[in-house]
Amino acid sequence: METKFVTRVSLFIFLTLFSYDSFSQSSKKLEPIDVFSMEYVSDPRISPDGRKVLYVRNFKDVMTDKNYSNIWMINFDGSNNTPITTGNQNDFSPVWSNSGKMFSYKSNSDGSLQLYLYRIFQTHITQSSTQKLTNLQSSIGSVDWSSDDKFLTFNSFVEVSKNKFIEMPNKPKGANWNKPPIEIDDMNYRNDGRGYKKQGNSQVFTLPVEGGTPRQVTFLDKDAGSPKWLSNNEILFSANLHENSDLEPNNSEIYLLNLKSEKVSALTNRLGPDSQPVVSPNNSSIAYLGFDDKYLGYQQNSLYVMSRDGKDIKNISGDFDRNIGNVNWSADGKGLYFQYDDEGMTKLAYISTDGKIRDIVDEIGGLSLGRPYSGGTYTISKNGSYAFTYGNVYNPSDLGVGIKSSKVRLTHLNKDLFDYKELGKVEEVWYESSFDGRKIQGWLVKPPNFDPNKKYPLILEIHGGPFTNYGFRFSAEVQLFASKGYAVLYTNPRGSTSYGKEFGNLIHHNYPSQDYDDLMSGVDYVMQREYIDKDNLFVTGGSGGGVLTSWIVGKTHRFNAAVVAKPVINWYSFVLYADNISFFYKYWFPGLPWDNLEQYMKRSPISYVGNVKTPTMLLTGEEDFRTPMAESEQFYAGLKLNQVESMLVRIPGASHGIAARPSNLIAKVNAITAWFEKYKK
Repeated sequence: METKFVTRVSLFIFLTLFSYDSFSQSSKKLEPIDVFSMEYVSDPRISPDGRKVLYVRNFKDVMTDKNYSNIWMINFDGSNNTPITTGNQNDFSPVWSNSGKMFSYKSNSDGSLQLYLYRIFQTHITQSSTQKLTNLQSSIGSVDWSSDDKFLTFNSFVEVSKNKFIEMPNKPKGANWNKPPIEIDDMNYRNDGRGYKKQGNSQVFTLPVEGGTPRQVTFLDKDAGSPKWLSNNEILFSANLHENSDLEPNNSEIYLLNLKSEKVSALTNRLGPDSQPVVSPNNSSIAYLGFDDKYLGYQQNSLYVMSRDGKDIKNISGDFDRNIGNVNWSADGKGLYFQYDDEGMTKLAYISTDGKIRDIVDEIGGLSLGRPYSGGTYTISKNGSYAFTYGNVYNPSDLGVGIKSSKVRLTHLNKDLFDYKELGKVEEVWYESSFDGRKIQGWLVKPPNFDPNKKYPLILEIHGGPFTNYGFRFSAEVQLFASKGYAVLYTNPRGSTSYGKEFGNLIHHNYPSQDYDDLMSGVDYVMQREYIDKDNLFVTGGSGGGVLTSWIVGKTHRFNAAVVAKPVINWYSFVLYADNISFFYKYWFPGLPWDNLEQYMKRSPISYVGNVKTPTMLLTGEEDFRTPMAESEQFYAGLKLNQVESMLVRIPGASHGIAARPSNLIAKVNAITAWFEKYKK
């Protein structure tokens, strides 16, 4: 039976992959194979004088099924767009020196990820040189330049060997024994996408720019976060060095490291995460982000400023009701730039040190080609000009630049593809929830060549998180669904971010719940349109969206078919099996599962599997440690025992980011559309 099932699933995926894809570019509709042609911009870095911009150009290779990236440089006015690195490799994370005469970047061009230096010599012609700075065995984290540009600091993992608890006898010469047992005694012992953790911690290093060996300057038994220079002899970093850090994962502080004395001192001290320190231009003040931990499912941070010795702490963002990120001081030290999400849009804003806020630009595009999540970024120069990832629903992130509120798009990386491909038009919608009348935001995508006199099947596509947001951003998956003739609705139900902390915490200790009503109200709202085929409704979602999809089919039979991607099905097993053991039971539930059995089970979709009649596919990565395969397998077993038409699709080698490889994104889309086509009336 097992062999026959695996064979059927393999044949199903094989046929759907190639029945829907065509390597011909004659079709005007977006095809799954077009995913390999899509590019996007990330990590835009404007030079200190605002005259040049470095950016990372991300692309895919159809032969190796891998994602690659190179670094490009362009003038602020859009001229001289030039590649700095080339080839099927990963070059990324460029960081300008303070003088703007050189920059560091990371690359795996020699087979391992290392740190490089690129120097720009301004003579009668511009010349350059590249220097490899490191030859480390572990990955390299965040990089920062000293004020005199003579040193770099970064964090990197340092592996340590522990004495073995289990003793084994010496094996006879030539004997072929199994590998020794793997001993685990840490609470959090594996991470999704990275696998089982090695013994050791992330430590802070310094490195002379002129060349030399990286010097390890911290020797902590906890992980050190992104370091920042405070002076030539002092480095700031964030870490959770408390003895109970395993049980209080959100309790990080800002620490000061004196390089001469090697003393580490805490500058903050409260229950809650303090992180991302940024030093003012005159080195007198430190800005950072944090909040008082109240063990809520969704907690927004605030922007603080303190003196360099940790005194005179002031919350300058006050009651600003959005989460703040990517903070940078203005050159005059009178304020700071930051980004935030608001109603599905990512914005760049400025806040003065006395708390006055003004928006500068929106349409900071997301970096997920698959689904319309946030994730874009910006950088600012000394003269106030900025570079950012410009994106909307019709293009993956390109490079944009601006001064004040005036912005210009400098690149069109996908022009060669989208000039002859027709995308579905996207309409913003607002509607009221049937539960309490709250306004819910969503977006309705119509098929290319839309004809209002025709009938179109509807897909409800649900975001994960649940504390994230969809928005006015490009989504290859949604556009591919539309290209198959489906109208697609995606929304931000209660619990979504970018609408304030009260809206986000409507599902605190109550997820899933009335977010179901928000989603069903959205379907009811768009079904009032004559072109929606009321007899052909479908639903899908991943991660938190997978939770809600499995919840929906246990609550209603209105959908023809469902695809549940990487879900949580049983909260009891999830909090004991996911890759962040110390977090979920404390923030998403009122306590441990054996003390709150009813609370856990009444919110678990497995409790309602007996109600399901909807044909349902489960789709999960085999190496997913965030919502492990066992979650999908439980629901699949329940569906089979309940004699519901169902299928389990396992994606080999995939973690929670199931569509990270281009072919996996194609497999996901084609599996979903094939399942829906099978049950379309």
